[in-house]
Amino acid sequence: MELAHYSDYAVRLVNSEEPLRGTDALTSIEAVRALFGSGTQAAARAVDADVARLRAVRVRLRGVFEAAHEGDQVRAVDLLNALMLEFPVSPQISGHDYLDEAGRPDWHMHLADQAANASAGYSATACMGLAFQLTTLGADRLGICEAGPCRNAYVDTSTNRSRRYCSDRCATRANVAAYRARKRLESDRSARSGLTQDAAQDAHEAAPASER
Repeated sequence: MELAHYSDYAVRLVNSEEPLRGTDALTSIEAVRALFGSGTQAAARAVDADVARLRAVRVRLRGVFEAAHEGDQVRAVDLLNALMLEFPVSPQISGHDYLDEAGRPDWHMHLADQAANASAGYSATACMGLAFQLTTLGADRLGICEAGPCRNAYVDTSTNRSRRYCSDRCATRANVAAYRARKRLESDRSARSGLTQDAAQDAHEAAPASER
């Protein structure tokens, strides 16, 4: 599994809460197991205490995305480094379940889960994946959705660094809102222009003939 894939762990964890909407999906052990992936070893290890542990890490990971989104790359890196110190990883070379055309193992880097508990293992993996993306693509590729009130996190892997929204749905909603706002502005301008012309006409008609 490529290390870049692990950044999805960070995105999924951060987006389990939508602060501006007041929603939080990470409220039970079942939600934790769903976050890990049903049937995985980590999900089987999860306990009730992992709910609070992951929610605490979630706040700190959101801080990384927000700092990067605001252009404070140094702060984003400092926050992520602090997390990686707290949740170290154990990288290993793996070839399981991946074979090339000749049937030989397709060797790749894998993050071994040797953490003391399930949430620590998840956090270590999420932070390492995010760090890999940050150092490969740049800190400015970590963003927060601009389609309020969404505020979901995302990693911009586009070729032209153009991403501003977490999903096509949010992009569409934002574009529709912008279109409607432009139409309202045009309508207001037309109405004001009409009123101005009417006022000028009224003034002209009210003026004495000698002043026309």
